[in-house]
Amino acid sequence: MSYTTYDGDMSSTPPDVATPGTRGVEPAVASGAPVEADLGWALGVVFRRYAKASAAALEGLPGGPRGYQVLATTSAEGPKRQLDLAAQLGVDRTVMTYLLDDLEKAGLVQRRPDPADRRARLIAPTDEGHEALCDLERRLRATEDEMLGILDESERSSFRILLQRLAMKANAVDPLHNACTLAEADDPAST
Repeated sequence: MSYTTYDGDMSSTPPDVATPGTRGVEPAVASGAPVEADLGWALGVVFRRYAKASAAALEGLPGGPRGYQVLATTSAEGPKRQLDLAAQLGVDRTVMTYLLDDLEKAGLVQRRPDPADRRARLIAPTDEGHEALCDLERRLRATEDEMLGILDESERSSFRILLQRLAMKANAVDPLHNACTLAEADDPAST
């Protein structure tokens, strides 16, 4: 597949999304560019679609994406102290308590005493939590396949690598330490 490269950088555009009269839009050099050529617009549209599709995939899970992160983290890394898990995931400790209450009621996680500090609790997925995680991962893979379906395998790989590089750079410049604080700062009701 041939690509048109703009300004010699890595922002190559495949021909099937390159020209206005066909199936895409070529970025304009001067003002008057269509909105589809705007990076912010494109990121927003892709994020909005992914957020809706992934929310549907996580429907019914207490805490939605946060509940998934708890299950995924404790399954992959083993039991974690509640406060450490909250810090790692950038979730306020009070919010984490309510989230864990809901996950525990659903039978997906258990809290058990930490042998190193009886005051602390270790969070671990139950067998049902592991099964739920497998199902959730299958659903999320299907969501990603639907989202990235327009790309062939090499394009998907390149997209993921480039997106990860951009995300790591953006996070280094402006790290997200606590998602709750960020959401509260962006909430118009709090001003």
